[in-house]
Amino acid sequence: MTSTYVLQKKGKPMHIEPLSPDEFTAPITVITGGWSHERDRSLLSGHTVVNALTGLGIRTRTIDLHSDRDTLVTSLQGSELAFLAIAGRGGEDGALQGLLETLGAPYTGSGVLSSAVGMNKAVAKRLVSAAGVRVAGSTRVGLTADAPTEADRIAELCGYPVIIKPVSEGGSIGLTLARSPEELTAALLAAGDTDLMAEEYVSGRSISVGILEERDGTVHVLPPLETETAEGIYSYAAKRTAGGTTYHCPARVSAQHHEALHRQAGTAHRALGCRSYSRHDFVVSGTSGAVWLEVNTLPGLSRHGNLARMATVAGLSYEQLLAHIVRGAGTDRESGPEGA
Repeated sequence: MTSTYVLQKKGKPMHIEPLSPDEFTAPITVITGGWSHERDRSLLSGHTVVNALTGLGIRTRTIDLHSDRDTLVTSLQGSELAFLAIAGRGGEDGALQGLLETLGAPYTGSGVLSSAVGMNKAVAKRLVSAAGVRVAGSTRVGLTADAPTEADRIAELCGYPVIIKPVSEGGSIGLTLARSPEELTAALLAAGDTDLMAEEYVSGRSISVGILEERDGTVHVLPPLETETAEGIYSYAAKRTAGGTTYHCPARVSAQHHEALHRQAGTAHRALGCRSYSRHDFVVSGTSGAVWLEVNTLPGLSRHGNLARMATVAGLSYEQLLAHIVRGAGTDRESGPEGA
């Protein structure tokens, strides 16, 4: 698919018609909750989406993928589409998308393969790097190796400090910054049988870039959002601690770095085969420039979440953001990640 890339600027929003109840002959089913470590974020997104759609006069149903799993198929019958307000394993990793594809049910977000690839950080980095986007150096952690020996191998490849994180988790869950052999060994021992990766630590500004893609392939890049934390990394603790994060949108980076973020986020979105919308996390360093870390194929959708913040600065209301996502349920997902 040929893409046109458009950088959204404050005061020049993309045109999105508001949703009307007349567009829908049946309720929209909002799938939320689930059983992943990001269940709380999913429930917040689902609650916010339902309230917003209801406020527009649109009928909705709500399914908690955890408690309603046994009745999911029958609950979807008679629905207009499935709105995926869910994150983490079982909801964001292609499993739910595969079921919906089998049922022939329209759904929001990216497709099966793109969701699965995006959830696996190691595979996603290889595809994004092959597309020419700069990524941080990394290696998979050997689960059966002796921890001190594996720590030595990782340090030789990635140096110190080094990031240790699960291969397939979101929300910075399980992320550890190890500054010494002792801390690294302890992090490996504490992980148990979790599939891990080690990543070079890049010191710089933590930046998120949102993408809104139209059905004709036009990719709109939202103003980058900078998250400033006391510890210098956008960790799970920082995200969950009141006052632990200060946001700046647009990000406080140079015009050159803005252009790099714009280009690389759009390239990553396309390389991974994402559809409709996605959010990409970077670190911008004075020496390394913009370094891509990972993708979120189903970003959180609270009114104060990162994607909504970026959309607001681009001149889009929360309801316009939902309108874009809802209409994206009919997108063509035939093509997957490039090179996959």
